[in-house]
Amino acid sequence: MEAIEAAGWQVVMPETHVCCGRPLYDYGFLDMAERYLRNVLDVLRPYVRAGTPVVGMEPSCLAVFKDELTKILPHDDDAARLAASAHHFAEFFQAYDIRPPRLRGGGKALLWGHCHHRATGGVEPEQALLERMGLETESLKGGCCGLAGSWGFENGKYDISMDCGEQALLPAVRDATDTTCIVADGFSCKTQIEHAKTGRRALHVAQLMQLARESDAPISGKPEKAGRAQTGPTRVPSRRPSRRRRRGGRGHRRRDRPGAAGRMRTRGQNVTLPGG
Repeated sequence: MEAIEAAGWQVVMPETHVCCGRPLYDYGFLDMAERYLRNVLDVLRPYVRAGTPVVGMEPSCLAVFKDELTKILPHDDDAARLAASAHHFAEFFQAYDIRPPRLRGGGKALLWGHCHHRATGGVEPEQALLERMGLETESLKGGCCGLAGSWGFENGKYDISMDCGEQALLPAVRDATDTTCIVADGFSCKTQIEHAKTGRRALHVAQLMQLARESDAPISGKPEKAGRAQTGPTRVPSRRPSRRRRRGGRGHRRRDRPGAAGRMRTRGQNVTLPGG
């Protein structure tokens, strides 16, 4: 939110809880997912009818608005409006030609794209944004991080999940220098990097922009240790089953993800950031 406001836009957050319902699809709860989406439309309707851009911080949440929404509600005009107004974070900066702050001293970045992000626009806007910030950016290719939402937390899936990550993402993170920025906007991908004991924590593009605005000198050491970036997403301490997590079905080990949809306003307009 601060990154967009710093660019001169007014950001509006929903005053009530809204959720894209993404976790429901994995277990076939499509009727409940539709109710979630109708609630999202009830909350965002005035904004999408006014042409307000909707910006999502979490790729898997925003992807619901770009893809599943109009398939579940194919005859809803407001669903079509929301799908057309929805932007991934860096995609919004690119669409409105917003100049990001430059990171003092430049540096290198290793960029990993969430699977839902790649399928609903790609990560080229993220790479372009990082390069405009002064970072020499390598966009990694190589399938999935392996966590795949809640899949990697299910019984019997841990080893397969980690094997998927070892195809490309995890070796590249381990080989990166300490000063290289590890960038991953997806919560699942960030979690996998931490659980694999790489010794690194990935940052969202918005967190790097925050560092660029607040840093008076080039960052030394691991970027995730600098400034407020060290207060990143809450870490999951272990993969042991929790008796408290029964809503997702037997053997479901994953805690709830923070949602990432929100409303925003542009200069003289509103921008909506949906929250999960």
